[in-house]
Amino acid sequence: MLNLLLFLYGLLFGSFFNVVGLRVPLNQSIIKPRSACPKCGHQLRSWELIPVVSYVVLRGKCRVCGTRISPIYPITELITGILFALAPFFVGWGSELIVAWTLISLFMIIFVSDIHYMLIPDKILLFFAGVFLLERLIWPLAPWWDSLLGAAAGFLLLALISFLSKGGMGFGDVKLFGLIGFVVGTRLMLLSFFLATLFGAVFGILALLLKLVKRREPIPFGPFIAIGTLTANFYGNQLIDLYLKFITAGL
Repeated sequence: MLNLLLFLYGLLFGSFFNVVGLRVPLNQSIIKPRSACPKCGHQLRSWELIPVVSYVVLRGKCRVCGTRISPIYPITELITGILFALAPFFVGWGSELIVAWTLISLFMIIFVSDIHYMLIPDKILLFFAGVFLLERLIWPLAPWWDSLLGAAAGFLLLALISFLSKGGMGFGDVKLFGLIGFVVGTRLMLLSFFLATLFGAVFGILALLLKLVKRREPIPFGPFIAIGTLTANFYGNQLIDLYLKFITAGL
């Protein structure tokens, strides 16, 4: 019952994260005006804003002009609901659950903004940096300085890659990994980078083979950072232990 409640709360938060991810990069208010159809301007009524349900009932179209609504909206809502509900199974019901929910919130906003604009807004990173700083002051990593080392390592590693790739990696990704390192520490930050790169590479190859993208066409890296970091945060210690056992067995 509690997990169902978390799922429903996640749906609501996911709807809000859609608004934040779409409006903040354009320097628009996240409060006013009300959500509306981007083509005809029809302001959505309350029953048209029910997460996932409204999209299904309206068959993914504006009720007035029939313009197709992006599936990113219900996808974001649904993923947020699922992650909010599943997080306790991975990190337990302690203080790290609050940190995990905060991470999920950050990544869902970044997912929306990076998909739509290929942009990770500084305003979002600054806001969450303040939240994570407060959380790590209350619930520090062990040892506490691993947050500082992780932040420095994450920022410098991605900055070096951005420099060597001559802008092939956006500086928003660099700042994001600095923040990730602060939250999860050095070891899990490095694992999250490896996983994000792996997931991004696999997707890129499949997208080329299926002709979903063209060669040299940029692909937003934010969603893969999100997947890699959440995987590392939820399964990181098990993955690292499995890797060490494999290496030991090989020796």
